Amino acid sequence: MLDIRQISKTYTSNGKNVPVLSDMSLRIEPGQFVAVQGQSGCGKSTLLLAAGGLLRPDSGQVIVAGDDPYKLSSEARADFRATHIGFVFQQFHLIPYLDVLDNVLAPSMAHNFPDARSHALELIEHFGITDRIGHLPGELSTGERQRTALARALLNRPKLLLADEPTGNLDTDSGAIVLDYIREFATDGGAVLMVTHDAGAAGQADRVIELAKT
Repeated sequence: MLDIRQISKTYTSNGKNVPVLSDMSLRIEPGQFVAVQGQSGCGKSTLLLAAGGLLRPDSGQVIVAGDDPYKLSSEARADFRATHIGFVFQQFHLIPYLDVLDNVLAPSMAHNFPDARSHALELIEHFGITDRIGHLPGELSTGERQRTALARALLNRPKLLLADEPTGNLDTDSGAIVLDYIREFATDGGAVLMVTHDAGAAGQADRVIELAKT
């Protein structure tokens, strides 16, 4: 589902080159849940962005569901992401003036999903937030906001789920609920790549990769 082949990425800061990834390779099959850990600056977020078609590596190749998104035009790559990849972030990135239903439906504004509304309602029920369906993000608990964000990420029925510190802002109970849903996504055949500082969260994965600074 995800095949990262010897990618490297270097940033420039104050006139100096700062390598963050060097010949990084990673393969995730359908049904696998992989966690990435490492100290700040080791390239965890860079790896996630590269895997999601959001940051082109300097060298190497990224293959998602059999295709290289970086060989596509910007427009085609955005469509590819909308079709194959779901993203979950620590900060949720919910639209503050939209209620739960419309936030879950937000991806359908840019990409047509024929059954978007019915599937959104199914996801909202599945994540136990039906009673909050008409509420704005500011009216939700932190755990409810993350479950809303996860429902939004799954609206397109992605093959690959990329999660950046998905439990970072949650209490223990809410974090466990979100991890259970992510684990369920992998059990149902999806592939998961999760960046986390939380050893407990990483312990839910099938495999843990430790990145070190280059």
